[in-house]
Order: sequence, then structure tokens, then C-alpha cells
Amino acid sequence: MVNKAWKIIPRPLLETILNNHAQHHRVPQPLILHGPRGVGKTTLILERILGEWNKGPHLTGYVDFAQSIKDHHPNFDGSFPWYSWSSCELPSLSSCQTQLENCLESMAHKGIKLGTISSHQIFTTLNKWHGINTALRRILNQNASKIAISNKVSSSGLWDRAVFALSARFNASEIDGVLDFEGKGKSLCIDEASYFKDAIVALRLAKEVIKMQQKWRANAISDLNRSGRFSRSLANSCTDWPCLLLELLSQAAEIGHFQPKLVINNVEILRIAMLTDDSTVCGSMYHDSLIWRIIALGANERCLPVILVTSDSYYSYQAFMDFGFPDIFVSRETFGWTPQEAKMHMVTDYFTHAEWMVIDDVLGPNPRHLFEVYVLKQSNYYQKLMDDEASTFEDIVDAYLAYLQVTVVNPSMDKALSILQKFAIDARSGKILEHRLHFGAPWRHPSSSKDPTKCKEWAKIQLMDFVQSLVNAEFGVNYLADCSLEILDDPAAVALVEVGLLYAQRDPSFFRPISKGIQRCLARWLVQERMQLSYQNLLQYLWQRIIRGRSYRHLMLQVGYDKY
Repeated sequence: MVNKAWKIIPRPLLETILNNHAQHHRVPQPLILHGPRGVGKTTLILERILGEWNKGPHLTGYVDFAQSIKDHHPNFDGSFPWYSWSSCELPSLSSCQTQLENCLESMAHKGIKLGTISSHQIFTTLNKWHGINTALRRILNQNASKIAISNKVSSSGLWDRAVFALSARFNASEIDGVLDFEGKGKSLCIDEASYFKDAIVALRLAKEVIKMQQKWRANAISDLNRSGRFSRSLANSCTDWPCLLLELLSQAAEIGHFQPKLVINNVEILRIAMLTDDSTVCGSMYHDSLIWRIIALGANERCLPVILVTSDSYYSYQAFMDFGFPDIFVSRETFGWTPQEAKMHMVTDYFTHAEWMVIDDVLGPNPRHLFEVYVLKQSNYYQKLMDDEASTFEDIVDAYLAYLQVTVVNPSMDKALSILQKFAIDARSGKILEHRLHFGAPWRHPSSSKDPTKCKEWAKIQLMDFVQSLVNAEFGVNYLADCSLEILDDPAAVALVEVGLLYAQRDPSFFRPISKGIQRCLARWLVQERMQLSYQNLLQYLWQRIIRGRSYRHLMLQVGYDKY
């Protein structure tokens, strides 16, 4: 048991649900796989599903927008953070965009090799949504074509000429390398080789047409980014190329022959990615445009299965409302193991029964907590600790809790304080809508002083008040109870969700800490902050609790819904 390797344990029910969705070659809705951090969503996709989804006729493109965050990604010997990605060094939007486009282009190349995507199909799909004549004429002129082109030439005629002109620009070995024809060329007749090569060149031509049209809008996009306004047409122009590829792949999908799928992990990073230049719109606008168009493609013509994987609770409820209605996506929410399931998998193999009782009581059955404690148990630190006769397994759990407190919870609470300070500044300058500052709201009267110290004290009292109200409600608050949605206006609740310590689950609709271990650290933070309050601040805190204090006990988690 001491040196037993950690194994990936199957999740039969969830795997079956995802497999049933992915077996369709085209579907009407994208699927969102969401849940708190550490419950094993990425592990399930990479270790249990992705391999099977690339066998036979199945082809799955996998995009992880967190891959470029080297300090917090397993590919670079890191680990995904417990807190939200907004607290990390964010990647640029252009890198996320390139990552998505490269994945879809490689899938399109596979479709061309199988003969399901042709030059004519690319032209038809492109011409359906874009006026391409002017762009094609400019591309022909760029390719040293000095012959005047009549205005009477049709779009298809221009397309054929452009494909021919562009094919002369590319090296034949380069095209053969994309199609992997080296060594296979002798088995293809001239017509077949020409068909495949025309399709590859047509795909590159379509990309050039779209990029050229986007350059024409460059000044408008630059002005949009400076002014902060919204334009659906400009946002759509930035997602034209990935959406064209998605439509081509969806049209080419055929049961038993070519069944493409797309998995986008950590999709929330796209919303907050940094805009480093004016080549595209801001991250949130790009994100919304991409998802809107995936939804539209699925609703109108059916789309290849698209699975969005996220730990951001925005996608558990709010995203459904922002994009239309509660069932606009297929929602699959996972909370990892129940205590009974975790005990069945962990006891005797990784922990003794006595050790498990401590873990279940302190940390809960969160798979990442269990893995990290097991790694700590195998370390030299644990062996030295156990050599001391006075030490017990509880000491290693306390050390792990201290690690969570120092590296996860305390920095996240500092980030939440800065968010509340910004709320106070915005409220003072009139940027907060009146309905959020309604009569009786505990946060209605933020500090009127411009002194940052006073503002921080107000923010800390608000955050302590909210955490105390969570403690009184036993860390389970139903945010849809009575359809009041009152807690969604609470800036402290919004801040803790934004930094990733609270998770707003979909079914049932509860705010709660992402794990029992994080819940215990939140309670420790509250005790520590109360002990550090000055006499004056303590009086202000007590006055806040007694006169204006929050109370969410009427929204308490109901019996039978404990999903830690």
C-alpha cells in the first residue's frame, strides 16, 4: 500500500453520458461539462475518453486554453490552481485564437484526406456567408496575374482561377506533407492527387479571403476596442475562420466514416484573455461570438459535437441565461465522488480506515485533495513526521490544510478584498446600478472617504460579514430560492465566486465552497481576521452584524442535497 501507484478510476455513468452525446455525428446543441475544481473533469477527458474518441472514424480535436499558462499546467510540471484563472498570469487572446484555429485546421486536413471536404464544398460554404468577389480579384492581382479579369466572371470562375494561381505559389512537397502523401503518391492516380491538392489549396485560399476581409475592418476594430462599444458584425468577423471550419467539418461528418468532435477545456480563459493588439475584438466579445455561432449552427443545420469543459460557475447558470434560456446548452454537472464512492476506492488501497475517517471529516471526498494528501503521505516529510512517536496522521492533514490556507485561500481573499474595494469606488462614482444598492442592502453605504485604508476596512468588514452569514447558513445557500436572486447582487458573494473559492452550482442551485477543505479554510480565515481586528474595527464589525448584517438562513441548503 505504501508504494501503490495512483490509478485513474472509471466514472461509468458520466462516461456513458458523454459517449452517448459524442456518438452522434451532428448534434443540435453544444454540451457544457462543469463542476467545482478538483473533481476530475480534465482527468476524465484526457485519461478515459479522448483515446477512445480518436479510434476508427472518430476524430477529436482537443484545445486547452490553459496550456500557455506554464506555471499552472501539468504539461510544464505544474498543477491546475485551486483558485480561478483570473488570479493567474493570463495568456493573450491571439495565442488562444491561434490554438483553436490550428486545431480546427488539422481536423479539416484529416477530412480532406478522407475525401469528405472538397474545393467546391469550401467555396459553397464560404460564398454562402461572405461576398468574396473583391477579395478574390485582389488575391489574383497579388499573384502576378496581369491579365484583366472581366466583371462578368462569376464567383465560381474567380474561385477556380484563384485556386489555380495559389497552387502555383505553394511547393508541391509542402502540400504532400500536409496530406501525408509521401510514399503513398504512387498509389494515387493523377485525378485523385489533384482533387486532394485542390482542396488543400482551397482551404488556404478561404483563409486568405477571410483574413483579407478582416484587414479591411482593422480600423473599425481598433476604434471599437478604444471606445469599449459592442458590434456583433465586427465580433463575428473575428470568428469567421474558426466558424467556417466548424461548418465544413459538420457538413463533412458521416457516420462510420468521419465523425469529428471538438473538446475545449478551460473555456472561461477565452473570456478574460488579454488583448495585446487591435487585430481582434476583446476576449469576452470573441468568446460570446464564438459560442453564439456554435449555438446557431447547431440549431439551424446541426453541428459536430462540441464539449466545453470548465470549472467557472458562470457556466452553471448565468451563461444559460445570457445566451437565451435555461436549456440552450446540454448541461452535465459533476461533483466528483460521493463520500461512499470515495471510501470504496480509497480505503485499504491508499489509506487505512482510520486515516479515511480523518480525511472525510476535514477535507471531504474531492479527488484532487485525496491525490495531494496521498502524495504528501509518500513524501520524506511524512516519514520523518511518523518517526516521532507523538505525531499522528492528523498532523499531515493539518500541514496540508495550512498549505491550502497560505497558498490558496489567503491570496484569494486578498483578491476578493480588492474587488470589493473597486465596488466601493464604483459606487461612490455612480457606476453601480441603483437596484444593486436597494434599501436595506448591507453593502448600500460603502465608505465615502477616498482614503484607501478606510475603503479596505469597509471591504474587509463586508467580506467577514458575508463569510459569517455563510457559516450561519452552514455553507449552503440556495440562490434561486423564492426566485429572489437577492444573493446575486451581493458584491461579497460575487467576489468570492470570481476568485474561485465559492461555486454556484446548477442543480440544485446552491452557493457553496468548492470543497470541504476550502470551507474549513474560509472559517479559519474568519477567525484569524476577527482576532486581528482593532477595537474600533471590532465595534464596526459588530455594528454591521447586528444592524445591517447579512442573513441567508432562509436560503439554507436543504437536507439531502449535500454534494461535497
